[in-house]
Amino acid sequence: MLPGGVFNTKYESDMAIFRTKTHWLMLAVLLAFVFTFPLHGSDYWLSWFIRVFVTIVVVLGLHILTGLCGQVSIGHAAFLGVGAYTVAILTTKYDWNGWVCLPLSMLAAGVVGLIFGLPCFRLRLFYLAIATMAASSIIKWCFQHFEGVTGGFIGLSLEPLTLGGKELISRGSMFFLCGIMVVVVTFLVKNIQRSSTGRAFIAIRDNELAAEVSGIPIFRYKMYAFFIGCLFAGLAGWLWAYTQLRVNPEQFSMLDSMWYLGMIIIGGWGSVTGVFFGVVFLRVLEVIITDHLAPYLADTFPSIAMQIHISLSLILWGLVIVLFMMFQQRGLYYLLEKAKIYYRLHPYSYWG
Repeated sequence: MLPGGVFNTKYESDMAIFRTKTHWLMLAVLLAFVFTFPLHGSDYWLSWFIRVFVTIVVVLGLHILTGLCGQVSIGHAAFLGVGAYTVAILTTKYDWNGWVCLPLSMLAAGVVGLIFGLPCFRLRLFYLAIATMAASSIIKWCFQHFEGVTGGFIGLSLEPLTLGGKELISRGSMFFLCGIMVVVVTFLVKNIQRSSTGRAFIAIRDNELAAEVSGIPIFRYKMYAFFIGCLFAGLAGWLWAYTQLRVNPEQFSMLDSMWYLGMIIIGGWGSVTGVFFGVVFLRVLEVIITDHLAPYLADTFPSIAMQIHISLSLILWGLVIVLFMMFQQRGLYYLLEKAKIYYRLHPYSYWG
C-alpha cells in the first residue's frame, strides 16, 4: 500500500526501492550516521558494527539460498570459511595481493557450494538440512587436517590489507570497507530478487512441482541458488579474514550456521529488510546478555557463574528463535509492514 498522494506513473517508479521523501530522508539520516560514526564511536562499537556488517553479507547469501529458493542450509558458516581460508592461503603461502584474492575467495566458495549442491538436488526439508550439515563437517575436517595448507587446528595469520600503500588496520577503515560491501551486496541481492531468476527461486520455494510444470528448469535454478548464496558467503569470508587477521577452524562452526538461519527466521523469511532486522536483533541481544545480564546473574549466583557465562546466550538465543517460530512466523519485517499500513491509512497523516 502506497501513502496517500503517491502514484506510480512509470515502471521505474514501481520498481524503485526509495519511493517517497520520507524514504530518502531516512536514507540520508542513516548514511550520515554511518559515515560519521568512526569519528566519535569507540573501538568496541566499531568492532560490533564490523561484525554485524560481515554477518549481514553472509546472511544475505543464505537469504538467496534458503529465503528465496527454499533450500534449507545449516552449513553456511563452512562456505564462509572457504572464502576466508582461500585468501589466507593465497596471501601467506603464495604472497598474492589481497584484493586479487577477493574474486577468487568468492569463486572458491561458489564452486564448493556447487559441489555439495549437486548431490543435494533431490533432497528437501530436513533431509537437505542434514546433507548441508554433513557438508559443513567435511569442510571443517579439511580445515583441521590438511595442516600443510591450512595450518591445521592453529590456522593461519594474515598481513593487513593495503590500499594505496596504506594498511587498512584501524577499526575505522575496516568499518568503511565492510559498510561499502554491505551496500553493494544489498543492491545486488535486491535486484536478483526482483529479476526473473529471483521469481524462479520463489516459485521453486513455494511449490516445486508447480514450478517444474510451468517450465522452470529446477536443477539449473537450484544450482544457481547454491552458487550465488555461497558466492556471497565467500565475500563475507574474505572480509572476516581481514577483520580478524587470523583464521582457524573453530571460527566456522555449525552452531554459527544455525544462528544465521535463526536470523532469517527472526527477521522475516524471504525479505532483504528482514535480514537486517534479524542480524541486528540477535547481535543487540548478544550485547545485552554478554555485557549486562550474564554479569548480573553471575554476581547473584556465584556458585554457577561459569555456567551462566557459557550457556546463557545459547539458551536465550534458542528461546527467542523458538518463540518467533511459534508466535511470529513471518518475523519482524511483517510487523513493520503492519505498522506501515496502519500509519498510511486515513485519517493518519503521512509525508509522502
